[in-house]
Order: sequence, then structure tokens, then C-alpha cells
Amino acid sequence: MPIPPPPGPQQPHGPYQSPQPQYPQGPHGSPAYPPGPGYQPWAQGYSPYNRPAPVNGLAVTSLVFGVLCCLPGVGLVFGLIALRQIRRRGERGSGLAVGGSVLSGIGLALWALMLATGGASSFWEGVKEGAREGANSSLVKGDCFDVPGGRLSGGDGVVTGVTCSGKHDGEVFASFRLRDGGYPGDDSVSGTADKRCYGLRDGYAMDAWAVPDDVDVYYFTPTEHSWSAGDREVTCVFGNAAEGADLTGSLRNDATVLDADQVAYLRAAHTLNAALESAPEADSVEDDLPGHKAWAGRISAALGEQARSLRGHEWPAGARKPVTVLAADLDRARTEWAKVAKAADADAFYRHYDTGLRLLDPKEGVPVRRALGLETTPPSGHGHARGGTGDGGSDGGGGMAV
Repeated sequence: MPIPPPPGPQQPHGPYQSPQPQYPQGPHGSPAYPPGPGYQPWAQGYSPYNRPAPVNGLAVTSLVFGVLCCLPGVGLVFGLIALRQIRRRGERGSGLAVGGSVLSGIGLALWALMLATGGASSFWEGVKEGAREGANSSLVKGDCFDVPGGRLSGGDGVVTGVTCSGKHDGEVFASFRLRDGGYPGDDSVSGTADKRCYGLRDGYAMDAWAVPDDVDVYYFTPTEHSWSAGDREVTCVFGNAAEGADLTGSLRNDATVLDADQVAYLRAAHTLNAALESAPEADSVEDDLPGHKAWAGRISAALGEQARSLRGHEWPAGARKPVTVLAADLDRARTEWAKVAKAADADAFYRHYDTGLRLLDPKEGVPVRRALGLETTPPSGHGHARGGTGDGGSDGGGGMAV
């Protein structure tokens, strides 16, 4: 006669049903014949053994906080509470609670030591630096973003990407990597970023006339701390020159936005712009006459190259006549700047320079721009020539293209 299972909390209610009887064993331990329809197994989920005590949840939480060491004080408190609950409720997890309490206690001691020695401040700066590097490294050419407080200079560098169609604090127009090696110093990094970023802006905003006068160039650079972690990236961005003011709409106007005729015209103009911006560092012609004469020679050569580029392109019908007139004006300016380059002294330099500068009147390029659908209002700060040319100065005029 079968022996019934022991009574327990899981035993089925109602009339007792016998478990399967034992059958003769066949080969390999299998039953010699299947059970008949009159026998049924125990109900699913029945266990003849007592259920084990549950694990205390606070003990697990204490261990997690102890391992992560993020809030050691909380982990220690949870561990002590868990030990008391385990004793009172008969739950499991005392080992977890003890381990969490010990690890949390060690973490709490380390936090106290860091606060006493200033290590916590260094750690937090490192966290902020990491966030800064992660945010800036995600910026690519054409991205627009906001920064806390709208400050592109002197801020913490944390950025939030936004659409360029609305208001935003900055727009990325280029990026480049610095050479490997030891950290060159803040001044060297900033100097390189300044020179390279200003040189790269025309590749993104080819038509400088279309860039508002209140737009300036900013850049994100590696710090000494991020340099040690392998950061070499410089990110060049456009921003408003007025602190906290916004930009609206994208400033991008390159081959992805402009048509082939517009690009051809602006590329020819950039030949002259590059020469104008190569002025010597000395402000006075008297301080560096050879340097200023060499600069005038570069301008003369650029004017000739610009005229040849304009004549060599197949322009649409409406632009052919104004392009022909502009190329002739460039020839006259080239002749005068060649005389500047051969000046025997400062007086002769200034005499030919004044005439040559008048021949670089940006308004001469307006008819061509109008025919090509480009901006026709010269920016107030056209030219941006580095250095100067003595009393006459150089507003550069940006040639007759910008």
C-alpha cells in the first residue's frame, strides 16, 4: 500500500490522491510499462520540504552600496538595519549585510580622508573634465549647440546639441588634432587654435559677406588634464561676439549649399584674401620695409591669379559681362600693387599703396555677386588682415569678393 506524503502547507485540499506507485524497472532504469489512467502525479508546485527563509532586501542593498562606494554612509546604515531585521525575522543574508557594512565603512573612511586632503576636490574636477571631454568630442562639423549661461569663453565647456534652425549659442565649423608629445602649455595650445581656426572658417562659410558682423570665432581646446588622457582635439565654432547673445540659423555656405558658379567665384576671391591676411607682424612699414614689400608682391600675384580664375570659368549669361569688368579692374590693381612691391623707400610704398588700396574697393564686386545670387552688402569689418601697414593701415577690403 503506498505511503501518503507528509502533511504540509502545499498539500492539496480535498480527498487524498495517491502518488504514482513504483513499477518494475526496465532496461536503463526506465519503467517496464507506463502508468495506467487511474494514477495521477502530485499537483505541480508541491514540495515535501519546508520553504527556505527569504533573503533580507536591505542586506543586498547594503552590499551594492558598499561595492559601488558611491554612498558609503547609506550602505553602512542599511547594513546595520539589515542585521537587526535578520535577527528579529529569522531571515537570511547576514553575510551580505556584514560585507556591505564593512565595504561601506571602508568607503566612508576613504571619503573622509579625501575631504581632509583635498582629494575630493581633485576627483570632482576630474569628473567634470571627463564630462567636458565627452561632450566636446561628440561635436562634429555642422553641429549647433547651447552651453550653460550662453558663455563660450570661460565656461565649463559642457554642451547640449540643438537644431541649427532655431536660436543657439554656437555652431561647429571645423576641428583638427594637435601633435602628440608633451603638453605644450596653455598659451601654445590657444595660439595654435586661434591661428588654425581663423584660417579654417572660410572653408565652412565661404561667403564672408553672408556672415553677420556680430559673429566671432571661438574654440574648445585640450587642457593639461585631458591631454594626459590622450585628448588632442581642437573644435572651432562660430558664436556671437556679444556675451550670452544667440545665433539664429546655420552659417554654413560651402559646396554643400552653394552652386558651382558661386563656389568658383568665392574660391577665386579667397586667393586674394589669403594674400591680404599674410601681412607682416610689424605695424609700421618703416620697421619692416622688406616684409611689407614682400606682402605687396603676394597681393599682386594673387590679383593676377584671381583674374585668370575668373576668365577661365564658364559663367552663366547674366554674369559674363560683370565678370569681364571685374577681371579688368583686378588687372589694374595688380599693376599698382606690383609698384608697391618695388618701392625704394617707405614714402614710395605709401604712395602706391594708397592707390592700390582704392583699387580694391569691395563694391566693384557687387554686380557679379548680384548676378550669381550672393550677398551684396559688404561686412563692416571686411578684410581681417593680420598685422598692419603703417599709417594707411589695411582694412584689406577682402578684395572684391568678400
